Amino acid sequence: MMSKFKEAVERGKEARREQEGKVRNEKAEGDVADFGAQARAWLNDVVVASLQAAKADVAGEVTVDIDTAPPRQAKASTPSIRFQIYRKRGMEEEVVRRTFTVNVQLSGEVSVSSPGIVAREVGNIGDRADQRFSTLLAELIEDAAKGT
Repeated sequence: MMSKFKEAVERGKEARREQEGKVRNEKAEGDVADFGAQARAWLNDVVVASLQAAKADVAGEVTVDIDTAPPRQAKASTPSIRFQIYRKRGMEEEVVRRTFTVNVQLSGEVSVSSPGIVAREVGNIGDRADQRFSTLLAELIEDAAKGT
């Protein structure tokens, strides 16, 4: 009788551990999905909105192309957005394009990087202010307009 009781207690403990494990896994998966949703919302609300406003403001002088959903990043837990800034030079239609990537880190920090430049921090997804990103974007557009 005692061994049946011990077996029942052990089965109960094991069932509880399994249930706690499932809850923990579901919570972790939910946190990742929630983070991804928050990151994508920040990118749309701050980055895409700023890029679209800049695109309209500098039309004719500098071109701003936005790639909002790179195929390989569509379901990434740390989403990113790529954009290009360029201007056509003279009659030869020579185009000097610079591609930038806005990355969201798991910490919530957001940075902008490009080949040949050091990544620059431009905010956190917890902060909806776009001032830091807009300031950097203005610098990048000025550089493109100058041809540097």
